[in-house]
Amino acid sequence: MDMSLIILVIIVVAIFWAVSIYNNLVKLKNRYANAFSQIEVQLKRRYDLIPNLIETAKGYMKHESETLEAVIAARNQAMSGLDKAAADPTNASAMGQLASAEGILGSAMGRLNVVMEAYPDLKANQNMMQLSEELTTTENKVSFARQAFNDQVTAYNTYKQTFPPVVLANTFGHSADASLLEFEDSAAIQEAPKVSF
Repeated sequence: MDMSLIILVIIVVAIFWAVSIYNNLVKLKNRYANAFSQIEVQLKRRYDLIPNLIETAKGYMKHESETLEAVIAARNQAMSGLDKAAADPTNASAMGQLASAEGILGSAMGRLNVVMEAYPDLKANQNMMQLSEELTTTENKVSFARQAFNDQVTAYNTYKQTFPPVVLANTFGHSADASLLEFEDSAAIQEAPKVSF
């Protein structure tokens, strides 16, 4: 066998090897970006439910405007964080801001739930019961979507950090690890919120 033929075969194998690594990196990155879009859908749904919840509660909770305003402010901050994270799911800073904003929103919603306990008529309101059911269902979907996203991020990071992909990942523009979406109080976020009206 001619030496130039052996070298040509080695070059062709190396090219196929590099193309395979590149394609897998792209595929895994696209999977976690898609998984984030599922989180985005559920969070937007939740953000849309919150104003309805506040409007229903306003009539009953006239003296609790500070609590209601805090929930709306936290919702708006979380929406802003989501917009930044959705623009670039690879940005660790944007993911951190979203996680922080979600923590603040969770705290504000918790305070709202505590205040609402003092209003039995509000708890019995049919619209409020329906909204609370929708919110609980949406929270469960957010939790499942976040888990799917984190699974895809882990798969991408694991592949990128293993040998031989680690040799070429930086060359192909995959230098930074993807960030998991972890909320400050991950123990509390793992269980569905207890919304009682």
